[in-house]
Parts: sequence; structure tokens; C-alpha cells
Amino acid sequence: MDNMAHDTSRQMTLIGFLQAQNCSTYPGSWRHGGTMQDFMSPEYYQRIARTLEEGKFHLAFFDDRLAMPDIYGDDHAQTVEHGVRAVKMDPSPILTAMAMATTHLGLGATYSTTYYEPYHIARHFATLDLMTKGRVAWNVVTSLNDSEAANFGREMHLEHDLRYDRADEFLETVMGHWDSWEDDALILDKQSGRFADPAKVHRLDHRGEYFSSRGPLTVPRSQQGHPVLIQAGQSGRGRAFASRWGELIFVVYPNLAAGKKQYAEMKQSVAAAGRDPAKVKIATACYTVVAESDEIAQQQREYIDSLAKPIDSLTLLCEVLNTDFSKRDYDAPFTDDEMKAISGWTGFRDRVVMLSGKQNPSVRDFVEFSNRARLNEFPVFAGTAKTVADQMEQWFVEGGCDGFVVSPTHVPGGYEDFVRQVVPELQRRGVFRKEYDGATLRENLGLVRPDAGDWREQAFAGVNREPLRKAG
Repeated sequence: MDNMAHDTSRQMTLIGFLQAQNCSTYPGSWRHGGTMQDFMSPEYYQRIARTLEEGKFHLAFFDDRLAMPDIYGDDHAQTVEHGVRAVKMDPSPILTAMAMATTHLGLGATYSTTYYEPYHIARHFATLDLMTKGRVAWNVVTSLNDSEAANFGREMHLEHDLRYDRADEFLETVMGHWDSWEDDALILDKQSGRFADPAKVHRLDHRGEYFSSRGPLTVPRSQQGHPVLIQAGQSGRGRAFASRWGELIFVVYPNLAAGKKQYAEMKQSVAAAGRDPAKVKIATACYTVVAESDEIAQQQREYIDSLAKPIDSLTLLCEVLNTDFSKRDYDAPFTDDEMKAISGWTGFRDRVVMLSGKQNPSVRDFVEFSNRARLNEFPVFAGTAKTVADQMEQWFVEGGCDGFVVSPTHVPGGYEDFVRQVVPELQRRGVFRKEYDGATLRENLGLVRPDAGDWREQAFAGVNREPLRKAG
């Protein structure tokens, strides 16, 4: 793969995929012999942060959900007993601890537009961005299931497309608050007594279909203007939302052929939303297993696969699909109406239909697909550092992605193996940087620092949302 022609000015984006809990996204990862057990301490996350920064990763990113998986059998007992992502701590304080141990690594957290308010999100992330000197990203999600709704006093989770309609206005409101302060509003002149120029601090006075918020925000702009926006929508409506807002888009591509096709479609969708596709990074999720030989790596992968139990898949499937499988015949196909009623992660449902070849799959089909896919259908790059780098370089050079969201099979060893062995190989080939490009996350991602008001000029405001509502 060393002879593969590529533009060395184009550099791969690397993101660490984290959970504020006892395991990674890989089912059963907490059972791995090399997994550390001090996940409720700051030192655990600071060690990961230092490792990622040593490897020149762009970003450490925390996925999150707002409820314990308890839809299977309407009970949390199996989740707790088997450690199926039972712990879910708030990622923001953890980001703060990681920021204190690093100087360049970007830090991203997931917060929901369905269960928080725009002003709260705007102030929260603007403050984090200042305290990390411009290294923060917000992963925008609409949440998944009724368990999350119940934790916030709601009867049920909002319908899929309605969540995105609401999220569009949520982002308009947040972006408006982030524009409250112009870049040169602060004066800080003790002699004249002028703290800031009131003509450069603005009320938002937003009144919309879902939100009303006056402002102005009480937090001035950060070194990078405002936090980077991450999005992961892959359904029709979710893709439209990501195309409008996402600066860094997370995707799940099962193989390179599908990745090349969907990557091109996403870039086209970004252009159709009136934005420059070159200024939007698309990174696909993957697992890596690195060893001294390809044979040893395969043995390690088999060991890792053996750690997952059927209950892991069942519990997590019910969580992400917002559907209880416990009382269903294992082999009975879902009816058309039952398939439509799956209101959680509809993109995952659609992939099961596509890859099983069945319009009406059964619980068995979902579980078997989940076992093969490890829930998200992440590709697994396993082998020596050269083998893993070959696969990653091929995806990157042939137009499958701009980079990778690396999910470890165990923590922190999965990251340590990758940084120690694969990163130097990628650097040697000229597809990954050897040093950070700047101090802020935007600089290191190659994104332009926005001035106050830029988002309006980029066709974010005033977009006709009617076509977006029909995109799904």
C-alpha cells in the first residue's frame, strides 16, 4: 500500500470514541483481561487523554445516552448484572479532567436537543470552550428511546422526524446565542471604566415554533469562535440535518464499497445544503486489533469476540431500537406496522433490512446482525501495524472517508497499541501528521474560525425547512 498515490497535503482525521462508563462500544469489553477497572476516577480518563495526544489524535469524543438500558423485559436487572453499559456518567466534568492533562487534544461531548434547553447548551459549551482554550466540540443528538423520556418526565420519546425538526430550531437558537458577543466586544479598560462595548453584545429575541429565548448569552466567544459541531445522522432526515449543521460528521460504513458510495452522497448532500463539502470532515467508525503478526491479531480478535454474551446484544438492541424483544417469538418476522413502529435508531433498522435481504426480519436476524456487526456494524481492522495501516490508508485514499472514529476493543490498551504501532506507520506514509497544526480544535481539523454572524451567511438561517421535513 506504500506505493498508493495520494495527495500528501490531505491528512487523515483521527478521533477516539469513548464512553463515560465501564466499557467501550464493544459489547463485553469490560470483561477483557487488559481492561482497567478504575473508570470512576479522573486518572483513568487522563491516561487515555495523554495517550491520544501522544498519538496526535484530533479529538477524544464521548458518546452518551440518558438512561440505563432497561427496555428488554421492562427491567434493568440484566443490564446491571452483566455490565451492559449500566454506568453512564455526565461526560462534561470528565472532559474538564482530560483538558487539565492535555494541551492540544480536542474534547467532544454528546448532549441532547430533545431533553435540554438551547440557552443551557449554549452557555455550557461556550464555557467549556473557554476553559479548554478553544478545544471543545458538541455532538448534537436527538436521543433514542422512551427510557430517556421517562427520566425527564415525558410519557414517550418524540417521533423520529419531529425530533429533527425541533433540533433544527434548537441549533438556530444556540448559534444565535453564540453570536451574542462580537469578537472585539470586550474592552477591559480600567482607566476609562469600560468593560465592553454594549453595541457589540446582542439580544437574540428568538420566538419560534418550539423555543423562545431572549439572550444575550452571558459568555463571550472563545479562541475558536464557537465549539465545533459534530453530527451522526444517517437516516434520510438525519442526513439532511447533518448536512446543514455538521462540521465533523460521524458515519458507520460496513465496507469500503459502501463507504465510497455513501461518502460521495454525503458530500453531495452538504453541497446541496449550500455549504462547502471540503470544509466538512466525514469520519467512519472502526475497531482496530493490532499485534505482532496477522495470526496473533486474529487470535486476539476471536478472544475479544468470545467476551460478548447474547444478553449484551439483546439489551442494547432494545435500547437503540426503542423496542422490547423479550416477549417476541425469536423467529417470527416483524410485520410492516411493527417495523414502522421501531422509533429509535432507524438507520440501524434499515441496515438490518438491507443486509439480511428481508423486508420483515425477525429478532434472530437483528441479533445475528448485531453479533456480526458488534451493534454498529463497525469494520474491524485486525493485523500487524502494517496490515491495519494498509486498510486505513486504502479507505482514506480511495474516497471512503476523511478519517476514522477509532473505538477500542478494550481500554486503555486498545488505544495504547494503536498509538504505539499504527500511528508511526501512518505518519511514515505521509497520510497522518507528526505534529499538531495549531492550538484550537478548529485549527487542527483544518476548519476556518467563524466570525460572529458567519453562520447566517452560510445559509444556515432562513433555510426552508419544509424539504428537510420531507427528506426522511
